[in-house]
Amino acid sequence: MKLSSIIVEDEENSRQILKNYLKKYCPNVSVLGEAENVEEALVLIRNHDLDLIFLDVEMPYGNAFDLLDKVGDISFETIFVTAYNHYAVEALNAHASYYLMKPISIDALIKAVDYVSEIKTKEEALQNQILKPKTNGVNGKITIPLQNGFEVINTADILYCKASDNYTEIYLNNNKKKLVSKTLKHFETILKDASFVRVHKSYLVNVNEVVKYRKGKGGSVALSNGKEIMVSPSKKSNLLSYFE
Repeated sequence: MKLSSIIVEDEENSRQILKNYLKKYCPNVSVLGEAENVEEALVLIRNHDLDLIFLDVEMPYGNAFDLLDKVGDISFETIFVTAYNHYAVEALNAHASYYLMKPISIDALIKAVDYVSEIKTKEEALQNQILKPKTNGVNGKITIPLQNGFEVINTADILYCKASDNYTEIYLNNNKKKLVSKTLKHFETILKDASFVRVHKSYLVNVNEVVKYRKGKGGSVALSNGKEIMVSPSKKSNLLSYFE
């Protein structure tokens, strides 16, 4: 798919090399602009609907992480391009899609762009439309403990599960809620084959009940009952893997 991008890099020679590589080896990437510093980058980001930013770490008047903090809610993917490998952990914490070292390897650049293309293709298919899961819901059952025995619940009736300390709140499609003295991790394990996915440290959702996905740093999902749940950036790939 076509990717709208900008290059944020203070060295003109580095910008030119990257542009030439993209034009020759990644023709699906359209470079809409270039910025030498954080302020110029902010203007470009606010004036364009971007899929991708190629971002150097060290710049005048602030660095890459200052820029991302100022942007706030991020809907684009980020490929860091830097001569310094000691920023890798910070880049990971900033949910970078890829981390390229200078001088840029053409193979690594192609791999990075392909990775972002895959993410964006899935997001586009999910954006603001009714979703069709790859797998049908498993018509299984689980049991939850009661003081005098246990209760059987159809997994298909579960909308989502929410962590509550060492308890889990189970929300059903009949507007009922069950509080169970088991951790969310327990339900993540027993529901892993029933089209449930962890989208946040506090939420496990039934993929068959997801009707919309909204883009963002991690984005959010809307369920069939209207409930909207934020998706952690680190969990986004897990969610998108369930959809065509």
